[in-house]
Amino acid sequence: MWMPDRRSSQPLYQQIADDIERRIAYGEFPPGSLLPSERKLAAQLGVNRSTVILAYAELRALGIIESRSGSGTRVSKYKWGATPKHTPNWHRYVEGGSFLPNVAFLRRIREALQQDSTLIDFASGELGADLSPVEEINALIDENHYTGYLGYDNPQGFLPLREALVSFLSQYRGIQTTESSILITSGSQQSLYLITQCLLAPGDAVAIEDPSYCYSLPMFQSAGLRLFRLPVDQHGIRPEDVRALYKKHRIKMVFLNPNYQNPTGAVLDAERRAELLHVTSELGLPIVEDDPFSLTVYDGNPPRPLKSMDSLGSVLYIGSFSKIAASGLRVGWMVAPHSVVDRLADARQQMDFGLSVVPQKVAAQFLKSAYTRPHLDRLRMNLLYKRDVAIEALQRELPGLVSFPVPQGGLHLWCKILPEVNDGKLLEEAIRNGVIFAPGSVYGSDSGYVRFTYARPKAEEIAPGIAAFAASLRAVLG
Repeated sequence: MWMPDRRSSQPLYQQIADDIERRIAYGEFPPGSLLPSERKLAAQLGVNRSTVILAYAELRALGIIESRSGSGTRVSKYKWGATPKHTPNWHRYVEGGSFLPNVAFLRRIREALQQDSTLIDFASGELGADLSPVEEINALIDENHYTGYLGYDNPQGFLPLREALVSFLSQYRGIQTTESSILITSGSQQSLYLITQCLLAPGDAVAIEDPSYCYSLPMFQSAGLRLFRLPVDQHGIRPEDVRALYKKHRIKMVFLNPNYQNPTGAVLDAERRAELLHVTSELGLPIVEDDPFSLTVYDGNPPRPLKSMDSLGSVLYIGSFSKIAASGLRVGWMVAPHSVVDRLADARQQMDFGLSVVPQKVAAQFLKSAYTRPHLDRLRMNLLYKRDVAIEALQRELPGLVSFPVPQGGLHLWCKILPEVNDGKLLEEAIRNGVIFAPGSVYGSDSGYVRFTYARPKAEEIAPGIAAFAASLRAVLG
């Protein structure tokens, strides 16, 4: 007799539902036949009755069985007809495939935010509406009307936007490039996805910071890549660690966020930058430089990107409109050698025939407008204010219970909780208290770290949100 496998990661009720479905398909239970009662089947399989109730509910939802009071549970006559025919078991398909779902904590955060819009949101890594240039973008839309033919555009991206980025990157980031070396993407994540799918192969070893935003992206594991860690201290990664990983694992690529790193806020030291470029050029290793936060620097003097120091063309530079203006436009960019841009643009064309032209036109107009510099100045000032409000609240509400470096740019505070704490319990308690955050384990760290995105909530929500978090932490600590 078949029995459920208690060592399997698949829930017991789903195993039972799948087995009954197979037995129906094989004719063991013909259409209209009576199935065992919930109590009887539970006794036969050695499970709780509630587990069988869930299994039967799953099969009823598929229309495979039907239950009537006083008549028990039977195989559906109408669904099966003369020969067994039924809806595909979509659960099996959803559980299969090579592209992995988001990590459990991120799915829980998304679910909680969808269910309760009043949660004070320290989890979402984006600008709040009060920091986005909404009025300026609406004015540009009203001024330009964006009429004309809306057909497929160049898969490399809207040419006027690429031309605007040539000037923008030169002026603000010291990067000299041409429009033919720029690929427009749907935010930074699409750049990373294209790189992992088109420039690397399953089994390849890559180096990623520890902790790192990249650990929250299952696309690396979905691509079959082997991930090796580069520890981040207050000065960023250590170049000698790159050399050591190359010798031991033959890494093929290095993924870095050197400026106001997500989640730690660290900035790669100038001496380490020069040494890193020396080491990678010696080894022939490409660097993927993700640089979304540099222009949020509070003193207005952002660190130089690696790309601006790259004389060999070994750095793939990724930027985004999301962290400096509007995440909803979904406009990002990559600066890369022509051969790489051509390869990735070809892949993009196979995926979606290129981005919508409309948000690209909006972004191009904004970058060329007189709005850009005043917006960046206001953004820095307001982010600095929100950071200080968050720090004051943490020091007031949790003295001696948390420690954190003070970032000089970016959107996040990376906090170490000094007593031992369970990430899952703390997250659920915080949600009950009306606040939500990102557990540090999402980014590959040990439990006991949290990331607060102070850019997302309104300034007046930050102190109450930290107070609610503090109450949650004390409740979990007992």
